[in-house]
Amino acid sequence: MSFTGEIKQEISYNKLKACCERSELSALIQLTSSLEISKGRMNLLIKSENPTTAKRIMVLLKERYGDIDSDLTVSQKTNLRKNNVYRLTVYDKAMAILEDLGLANAKGLLLEHPLYPIIAKDCCARAYLAGAFLAFGSCNSPTKTNYHLEISLTTINHADFIVKLLNRFNIEAKITKRRNKYIVYIKKADAISDFLRCVGAHEALMKFENSRISRDFKNSLVRLDNCEIANEVKSLKAATEQIADMEKIVSAGKFETLDEKLKIIVDLRLQYRDYSLSELCSAYYNKTGEKISKSGLKHRLVKIRNIAKEINNG
Repeated sequence: MSFTGEIKQEISYNKLKACCERSELSALIQLTSSLEISKGRMNLLIKSENPTTAKRIMVLLKERYGDIDSDLTVSQKTNLRKNNVYRLTVYDKAMAILEDLGLANAKGLLLEHPLYPIIAKDCCARAYLAGAFLAFGSCNSPTKTNYHLEISLTTINHADFIVKLLNRFNIEAKITKRRNKYIVYIKKADAISDFLRCVGAHEALMKFENSRISRDFKNSLVRLDNCEIANEVKSLKAATEQIADMEKIVSAGKFETLDEKLKIIVDLRLQYRDYSLSELCSAYYNKTGEKISKSGLKHRLVKIRNIAKEINNG
């Protein structure tokens, strides 16, 4: 099962209060249903390709409205994937259901997003977001290289409504248009974690966080290794240049003209060719009993380099 499927399955098992059932069902009906007129009456046609979503809709309809005159059919798409399509037709109470879910006003006009009472309480707003994800949401597996969660919507007004709901819980989301759909998407890992927590997908949240922490830890180790390698390469390059300067001084017969402090540095560097500056400072202390800082050592190395340049210039 995909990570998206795991999230939807967990959401569908959540036990909700009556007010939250109404909110979740409101999102599900708005995103998966349409009205049709057949034999002189208004029917509600609900369609989904996800069996978890279809089952959740049927359970919530039955719990809120009891036994209603409905019919379920399952067909298979003719495309390459050949997904099953679940169609639930509600033959009675169609407009009454839409009004109860805040999706139609008293005049019978359909709304692009539910009325405020549906999502007034925070628990109901969370349930509405859960229903929206159940209907047309998806989330990349945390093992992938990029974090991405999205909900696909049909109108820009509904997309704006979802973004405002997410902002209520300090979850940053943006909107983009893909073909004829408006996509509300979340890219930041922290925000995706907050969304999963918000909709009650706690097991998926733990899986997401564990995978995220593991990957971030590995990335940190790689960065640290790269940094250490870069520093080591830089140190080796500097040591190689220092040794070349000193060998030039020795071969030119200028070693004896150096003062004693510089002679000690030359002896130590030629003896310990792969030492870092810190290690050379320790070697200097062991040989002379005097402490020398890295900056002091660098100052003497600069003097040696300048002498080597003078030799080059004749």
